[in-house]
Amino acid sequence: MPRTEKGPEEVENISVEEAKRMVERGDVFVLDVRTPSEFNSSHIEGATLIPVTNASGSNLSPESLLEARINEVPKNKKVLVYCRSGHRSTSASTILINSGYSQVYNMEGGINAWIGAGYPVLSSEDQEA
Repeated sequence: MPRTEKGPEEVENISVEEAKRMVERGDVFVLDVRTPSEFNSSHIEGATLIPVTNASGSNLSPESLLEARINEVPKNKKVLVYCRSGHRSTSASTILINSGYSQVYNMEGGINAWIGAGYPVLSSEDQEA
């Protein structure tokens, strides 16, 4: 099936290579939608953590999840969304698009693909050292 033009309500999936270029240019809000424990173990430098759902045993209140905190995500910037493997970031990207965000990019493969490509990550231990 040929790829059609992206409509305004569709998530734009990008590769980790494209995501890394966006991060290097610095013209993007990097949104990590995983749990705090996942974020603490490894995340992309400069990422902001706003979990989209409770996962991996986390028990976050609804007020701490993306739908309640969506106003923390700037509408005037590109938003790069990622999770562990790409599933939660797709859900989060859809929430953003449905809330009027137009420059939403879902990083395919999540942080697993980012690390697999050899790109750098930070952990809480790195920041405390």
